[in-house]
Amino acid sequence: MKRLSTLLLAGLFTTSAFAAPQAKNIIFFLGDGMGPTTIAAARIFKHGEEGFLNFERLERTARIKTYSNDFQTTDSAPSMGAYMTGVKINQDGISMKDARAIDPAKDANGNRTVDQCGQNNGYVAPTILELAKARGKAVGAVTTTELTHATPASTFSHVCHRDAAYTIARQIVPGGEGYNVALKDGVDVLMGGGRHHFTPYDKAANPKGRADGRDLMAEFEAQGYAVGRTRADMMSARPGRKFVGIYSADDHLDYSLARRPEQPTLTDMALKAIDLLSKDPDGFFLMVEGGKIDHALHDNNARNALADTVAFDEAIQAAIDRMRQIDPGLENTLIVITADHDHTMVLNGYPKRGSKVLDIVHDYASGQPKKDADGKTFTALVFGNGKVRPDVRADIDSAVALGDDYQQEAGVHTVYESHGGGDVKLYAVGAGSAPFKGTMENTQVFYLMKAAAGL
Repeated sequence: MKRLSTLLLAGLFTTSAFAAPQAKNIIFFLGDGMGPTTIAAARIFKHGEEGFLNFERLERTARIKTYSNDFQTTDSAPSMGAYMTGVKINQDGISMKDARAIDPAKDANGNRTVDQCGQNNGYVAPTILELAKARGKAVGAVTTTELTHATPASTFSHVCHRDAAYTIARQIVPGGEGYNVALKDGVDVLMGGGRHHFTPYDKAANPKGRADGRDLMAEFEAQGYAVGRTRADMMSARPGRKFVGIYSADDHLDYSLARRPEQPTLTDMALKAIDLLSKDPDGFFLMVEGGKIDHALHDNNARNALADTVAFDEAIQAAIDRMRQIDPGLENTLIVITADHDHTMVLNGYPKRGSKVLDIVHDYASGQPKKDADGKTFTALVFGNGKVRPDVRADIDSAVALGDDYQQEAGVHTVYESHGGGDVKLYAVGAGSAPFKGTMENTQVFYLMKAAAGL
């Protein structure tokens, strides 16, 4: 209450933001790393300069400030935590206020597994998923990353460091040691990758497995969950049971351009989650993350970033269409789409209209490849930093630049490309979407969703 009063006094909210609750359902879409340049480039990649991504056509828009409690340029954990809890969080922290991040300790098998939060090191900040569960709503989290990764973890767990994935995993298994009791009888739908965090260590078969020997997949089944490992398993799941699907043994899910058929698409997962959750008469909260956008950008690989942004957009449109069948006019459903942070990718060099956004830049008049001050060709998309910065630049031709695995060049040489500290965009539609406008703190998004649903 003190926190809310402070925010009201600071003028961050108006009374109109706290109108009567309207949203029985909330779907929160998070494009990890999907900054404004990524959106613009994905739009051109898919539809040309004149086109729009589906979510760009939504009626409510805002700009979101992304800094964390202690950094100008945020990590994914505190930025997602801000959306989920309404609290500015320190770098690497998972839905905990004032916690000092301490790297997890290594277990006997060499895997970082033991959360070292310690006594009196921060305190739990309740998430909107937990608040929804407390009101009797069904809840779910869907991601193309490992299920224990920073974004999904921030919806249902609380640890001092995002890399304490084995601790995060046990927090979502009802009845087990370390369970997060704020989740009541459990998260109703969970989907993503990283099954090794849930299964026992085996030197040959599962070297990244759990040192404590617990088989959390079996524990889920014992608690009444239907458990899936493939797309077929997911498609066969029926309403009336909780469902957990973990579709990769020891990693994130694949990029959309290289997806193995046993892995569902993000659209598949989002639609299945809606089908399962929407049977609850009290409504639902669902988080859907397009997490591979961020991974491609960290790798200086624009093609996969743009393709996964398009896949994210397709999942959003499919979800909106499905919800319009369930809730015509979206009179009881709020849908929010945003990103947790930007990246350092920029669109530069005056490429001609109609050019392929992944191509090298061509001269407007002659159509010949344009050259930099050193007489070398260059791509329209480049990065401020990253691992690809040759000591001596060489010419790049279109065949190379347009390849799936091409890594764009960077200005500053770093181990991997970093996040950017700029604002990101937010789009919203449906019940309670009117207050999403202007430039807002990322924490304000939590309070607007909470008010819309009356949580």
